[in-house]
Amino acid sequence: MEEILQLYEVQYSDLVTLMSDQNPATVEEIERLELISKAILQNLGRDGPGLLSINGVPKARTLPQTLLPLARKLALLNNDDRKRILKDHNLGSDVPLKNLDRIVSSYAMQMKYDQEFNSKIKGEEIARDVDGGEFKDLGFAFQQLGFCMMKLGLCLARVCDKLIGGSSWNRVYCNLARQRRLIHYHSVADNIAIKEAANGKRRARGSKVNLRENTKLSDGGNLNLWQQWHYDYGIFTILTAPMFMLSNGNDEQECESPSGHTYLQVFHPEANRVLMVKAPKGSFIVQVGESADVLSKGRVRATLHSVCRPAKMDNLSRETFVVFLQPAWSKTFSLSNYPIERLTLVDRDLESRNEESNGSTQKIHEIVPPLFSRLRHGMTFAEFSRETTKQYYGGHGLQSNR
Repeated sequence: MEEILQLYEVQYSDLVTLMSDQNPATVEEIERLELISKAILQNLGRDGPGLLSINGVPKARTLPQTLLPLARKLALLNNDDRKRILKDHNLGSDVPLKNLDRIVSSYAMQMKYDQEFNSKIKGEEIARDVDGGEFKDLGFAFQQLGFCMMKLGLCLARVCDKLIGGSSWNRVYCNLARQRRLIHYHSVADNIAIKEAANGKRRARGSKVNLRENTKLSDGGNLNLWQQWHYDYGIFTILTAPMFMLSNGNDEQECESPSGHTYLQVFHPEANRVLMVKAPKGSFIVQVGESADVLSKGRVRATLHSVCRPAKMDNLSRETFVVFLQPAWSKTFSLSNYPIERLTLVDRDLESRNEESNGSTQKIHEIVPPLFSRLRHGMTFAEFSRETTKQYYGGHGLQSNR
């Protein structure tokens, strides 16, 4: 039976108050905010799961409702049309979109902090004038939702800076880079439709079994996962609560999660088990990355996570929008006073988990390179990023050809 993690919920208004330097008006308000501060550190810290949710954000429902359905529409377009639309809206991709067996389609935009604030209004005007069709709001919604989520991450980073203090965290929020990504997790039916469009109906008509075999090859031999186990290596990852779509050919409609959770799953080291994450609709999920773990000297904990696929639901896809907050590429890491046991935490914790689970967790430690193998004292974030990507996905990486 699946074990559920109901995320701790922080109200956006409380986050803004905690970030500000204004003193609360009453003793009761001071005590309430102190309890919230403790809960934030508890959930993001050494004994917590490394993530929480933020609720009550303005436009938290309307912007995702506009943007998320476009992810599947883009995935099903032919390559030429998709390439033109992405170019018109200044978007790229970090996955090979010509691969007919891909189980994820991802569309990305990266901007620096100063560019975001200086170009925000101009970017909105350009995005609205680009396309008169169903993708006319793609760039606008991408920037607006991304800007909203970046502010959330910035607020939380500032709150953590105030709560943690000292030179270890080093006011890291002042020098963040951001990447935004719109992600469509394919249903089996989506891949069949893509193959039909590319190869003709006669060839694709009997391809369902072959499709599943190809999906195994591209997903580490595990049909139960949309995304393999990994750590994000930045500061924070901010995600929309996912949208689920049921499709019938090119027709689609939004639906509720079949299980009531997000299908994001995390490994909780202290609880020593895998938990399914549940978050309210319209909320935003914040995960801790490895850079925050190291820069805070272990005061906050990076989240080991994956995305699983619903069983026996070939027509169900999952849409989400993600913002990655990262240090400046030149930021250097110090391992002084960083808990040495955290460098090998994955191996130790997951070995014990695998012994207890009788194989239900498929040796996660074998496909997640431990931190000590990717990070050295004095390494810059750019170097850490390259080494991490290499060890996960390079030619001899633990998740290469998976």
